[in-house]
Amino acid sequence: MKQKKIPLRKCLITGEMKPKKELIRVVRSKEGEVSIDPTGKKNGRGAYLTLDAQIIEQAKKKNILSSQLNAEVSESIYEQLINLANQKNGHS
Repeated sequence: MKQKKIPLRKCLITGEMKPKKELIRVVRSKEGEVSIDPTGKKNGRGAYLTLDAQIIEQAKKKNILSSQLNAEVSESIYEQLINLANQKNGHS
């Protein structure tokens, strides 16, 4: 039986290729709205980050999402990402 191919994506910060399920996608719509895309299926320009609070903090410091998505990324997006990372890693 042929093994199913696991879709890999690259984390913007670490540069590591990881299975799509281990990363979180942040997407910019045609209208320029930036949102978190937990399903990975929204239309628009996507950028992937490892779901880890430290990595998200690094992305925030470097403002890497804004430059990758060519859009303003609000503070609330980073807060939501950190909350998701903390939930995933068992912190609340």
